[in-house]
Amino acid sequence: MVTTPLRRLAVALAVVLVAAGSAHAQFADRFDGPSVPLDPEGLEGWSFFTGDGEAVMDFRAEPGHASVVVDATHDRRGIWWALIKRRVSEPLDLALLARPGFELRIEARVRTSHAPRRVNLHLNTQRTTDFHSHLMEFDLPEVGVWQTISMTTQGFDAQPGDTVFGQLALMDWGSGRYRVDVDDFRVDVVETARAAPDVGEAVPYHPPIPDLEAFAHVATAAAVAVVDRGHPDVNLFGWGVERDGRREPLLTVSGTQVVILRFDLSAFAGKRVADHGLLELTTHSVLRAPTDLEEFGKVRVVEILGGEPDWRADSVTLDSLRRGETMEQVLNSQMIIDWGVEEKPGARTRFTISRPVLQRLVDGRTLGLAIRPLGAVVASFRAAPGDDGAGEPRLLFNTEE
Repeated sequence: MVTTPLRRLAVALAVVLVAAGSAHAQFADRFDGPSVPLDPEGLEGWSFFTGDGEAVMDFRAEPGHASVVVDATHDRRGIWWALIKRRVSEPLDLALLARPGFELRIEARVRTSHAPRRVNLHLNTQRTTDFHSHLMEFDLPEVGVWQTISMTTQGFDAQPGDTVFGQLALMDWGSGRYRVDVDDFRVDVVETARAAPDVGEAVPYHPPIPDLEAFAHVATAAAVAVVDRGHPDVNLFGWGVERDGRREPLLTVSGTQVVILRFDLSAFAGKRVADHGLLELTTHSVLRAPTDLEEFGKVRVVEILGGEPDWRADSVTLDSLRRGETMEQVLNSQMIIDWGVEEKPGARTRFTISRPVLQRLVDGRTLGLAIRPLGAVVASFRAAPGDDGAGEPRLLFNTEE
């Protein structure tokens, strides 16, 4: 049994270690009380709310931690978000942010009911207008495992007297019931030169698309197919159009149709993917309504997590792909990215694929990629090279050498 003097020594060492990275007051909530302090304004306690859909949520105390609980079973469009938010600025010395080399760091220790999934951490003030700034998503690859994630800001604009809020959010997890447990949440002013590196698998939100010459590796799809939720037992091999007396194979995303792609990345087994990459598709045609409805008419790229790993285009159906599993077991219900399709025939649409997703593809843990509709859209892409010699789906990425 640990003695009282040893406990005191452990606490003293912990204080010293924290001071090595920042000697400043810190906001911290360890959620070890009998209840979670709540305040709809997020000032004297936690606020929580959802948006862009029909998901409902609760934020409640559990033994030793708190839980974000989301019920999205009545959501129809799949673009909901749910967040917890609280004022964190009261104990912080915001005057330090005016000095070179000082920033805010937000950190949380979390575990999830489903994986792989992403959550995000975000810092903002009462003056913030760009709510994608100072935000970072994190890939959480395992169910039920506590993981610490942290983000250090770059050029955070906060002054003494400002109200700084810290928040954690879930986005687009699917149409089921989900839970994120939180047993530690903290925000601190840190001196970046002395602070430890951030932790967790960070996934920047919609990073800029690099020049294609920056990618060392290009992998064309080894197999492509269209499966149909309206006709789950029908193989659609040869889907396409007649043009100039020959059949042009297409990959169509529509209200019931899903495109599935498989890549042979065995040549990269054991390698570490260096950064985010791209999925490139070439447009044949796009039909959609010119509406301002949020996200409506885009397409959604997701991971294929289960089902038949070695399906063949000339025999695969939705039923054979699923092999008795549910759609959520086969296709990750949280998107990799939602993106609009370039509508001009022959144009390339490039979807950012995050580093952890590419790593799972290389490691064989993710079996492929699928493209689903987001709202009412019919988008067809080339399944094979066109007259210009290009057009088949391909992945572009780098590995560490």
